[in-house]
Amino acid sequence: MTDLFLKAAIEEAKKGLAEGGIPIGSVLVYKNEIIGRGHNRRVQNGSVIRHGEMDALENAGRLPASVYRECSMYTTLSPCSMCSGAIVLYEIPKVVIGENKTFLGEEGWLRSRGVKLEVLNNLECIQLMTEFIKVNPNLWHEDIGV
Repeated sequence: MTDLFLKAAIEEAKKGLAEGGIPIGSVLVYKNEIIGRGHNRRVQNGSVIRHGEMDALENAGRLPASVYRECSMYTTLSPCSMCSGAIVLYEIPKVVIGENKTFLGEEGWLRSRGVKLEVLNNLECIQLMTEFIKVNPNLWHEDIGV
């Protein structure tokens, strides 16, 4: 069974794909409630920073540091260095990762900074990215800086 919050992140990833973007979604959860949703909008917005996690943070709005310190970030894909930096900057203590088979982000660095990680390797997340990368290798490489 897919976790309710991961399911919301997957819905965000599918929105991004439907919009012509990269299927990576994320939700920010505070006290068992989603306070920010987002998906990769680099293509849609012509943005260099609008990854799923960054979009969820932006959509949560400006919050006191104390709120971030009680949040969990759910993301369909292992966080890249930019998103990991934001997670550490705002002291988000827990990240639930849908999958890290198609891309292994900064998990070691996050752990070294005290962030608790839970990697689910969810089949739907893996399939979304595997298919996307197969069909759009150039766009994928652009997104991860290759």
